Amino acid sequence: MIIDSHQHFWKYEPVKHAWIDETMSVIRKDFMPNDLKLVYEANGIDGCVAVQADQTLEETDFLLELASKNEFIKGVVGWIDLRAENVDDLLQQYESYKQLKGFRHIVQGEPDPNFLLRPEFLRGISKLEAHGFCYDILVFPHQLGAVLEFVKRFPNQKFVIDHIAKPYIKDGFYDGWAMLMKAVAEQENVFCKLSGMITEADFNTWTPAQITPYMELVLESFGADRVMYGSDWPVCLVAGNYAKVKTLVTNFVEGLSHHEQDAIMGDNAVKFYDLK
Repeated sequence: MIIDSHQHFWKYEPVKHAWIDETMSVIRKDFMPNDLKLVYEANGIDGCVAVQADQTLEETDFLLELASKNEFIKGVVGWIDLRAENVDDLLQQYESYKQLKGFRHIVQGEPDPNFLLRPEFLRGISKLEAHGFCYDILVFPHQLGAVLEFVKRFPNQKFVIDHIAKPYIKDGFYDGWAMLMKAVAEQENVFCKLSGMITEADFNTWTPAQITPYMELVLESFGADRVMYGSDWPVCLVAGNYAKVKTLVTNFVEGLSHHEQDAIMGDNAVKFYDLK
């Protein structure tokens, strides 16, 4: 089974989606399940995890509604304000939604490099394990030092690094990112998504050869049992198409055993997110 561990849906609104700038104008439109279903049929994808792109409870409810109507959406990573005083009530409220697997905060957009270590955020994260929720970590490389301290505090909480922590592939940034990713990977409760890579390279001139060293570091550090494929559709469309994203990863893993390939392309996502 091939599972896309990371994709998004939205009904485009210029103000809400202001992060979609002129260089990304190709995705300034609606992207809904009917669109993705056709893409998956063409690329042999069996299911996906829909991940929040907006930090509202309405976004979480929107994704859960889509999942309830589309069987191929196997899981949802939503958003709640983990800093809220009523976080216990929110978690209790959402616990009954079996397709809701975890939460994410757009930490990459926070000016404080130590946002993850704020006491009120740590308090919210400390509640997730008891409710069976995982947490997606979305950061830039300069925030990885905080990530390392963050994940060490919760050794039993399931974490996954989105988009290999968004290294600046376009600028050839590697060493500092690699050092910290190796350290984070030593925490066995942390997984990593091979996703969002082509949009960290030059949109128009990237090549697999430029991205392969980053994938090699992730595979070497996390191992084939803690790495999962993700497309980051439709964001990936600004630098290619779905087939190119999938082929980038499948070509990279083709030298691995069948078991390892199956793990990376789907089984690890099923395990991590407890997909049915």
